[in-house]
Amino acid sequence: MIRAPLTIPPEIRARLKRLSLATRRRSALYSFGVQASRNKGTGLEFAQYRAYEPGDEPRRIDWKLFARSDRFFVREAEAESPVAVWILLDATASMAQADRARPDWSRFDAARLLSLCVAELATAQGDRFGWAVLAEAAFSVADPRSGRAQAGRMQVEFSRLVPGGGFPDHAIIAPLWHRIGPHDLVVFISDCFDDRGIAVIERLAKAGREVLAIQVLTAEERDFPFHGGFRFRDQETGNELVSDGAAMRESFLAHFAAARAALHERLEHAGIRHATLFIDEAIDRPLHALFGHGAGAA
Repeated sequence: MIRAPLTIPPEIRARLKRLSLATRRRSALYSFGVQASRNKGTGLEFAQYRAYEPGDEPRRIDWKLFARSDRFFVREAEAESPVAVWILLDATASMAQADRARPDWSRFDAARLLSLCVAELATAQGDRFGWAVLAEAAFSVADPRSGRAQAGRMQVEFSRLVPGGGFPDHAIIAPLWHRIGPHDLVVFISDCFDDRGIAVIERLAKAGREVLAIQVLTAEERDFPFHGGFRFRDQETGNELVSDGAAMRESFLAHFAAARAALHERLEHAGIRHATLFIDEAIDRPLHALFGHGAGAA
């Protein structure tokens, strides 16, 4: 079944224009496309027109086209960037979790839309980007390319994905080690519940890759708003626990906070910048935490 493709809401797209995918590596040779695109000469190629959106620079408006159509269009250029952005999307069964208040919006839906936002930032900067779908039965890799067509390919592929199964083992993931370059930026989007996923990004960070992690959680995991008898089920193992929600709340929140603290300490130790998204929050919140003014771990 093909799911309806996600689209970035206009208000989110406008806020993304304030951000750039910054890397800690500031050498001139490996600067990002947003910096290189300001240099005239080779490396820039006209890509397409698109409708003007709030936040676009007026100097990019094609005034000749406006005179013919009475509508504002901006020119988009593509620049071949020496840096690639990799989006690693967790597509395991636990990502299907949603809140009762909004059962049609799961961790996976939020992670897919967040991936599109990262791709939008890369496209706007002229950076190449690729992705890997991390699921045992649906593992796939798309090599980095630049431009709107690449973003469209990702949107179509992600619309077909249904989370399921466990995390792929080491042998399945092996192609990634040779494809992610030493100067590439890796963005891992996951609930971060599977130790094998954390081990993958730790290995990439240890090999000198710059890695960012965004943990996607439900609002119910943050608030645990359960009262009365409930059956709690692990979506990957099938294990179940029957208990009173109110009686479990204090214990659950304490254990969950401890687990998150341990994860954050582990990521900090590996040099991995990280942020958290609860699925009832604005989808671009972790991107502002990582790439906005004064960005840091959140």
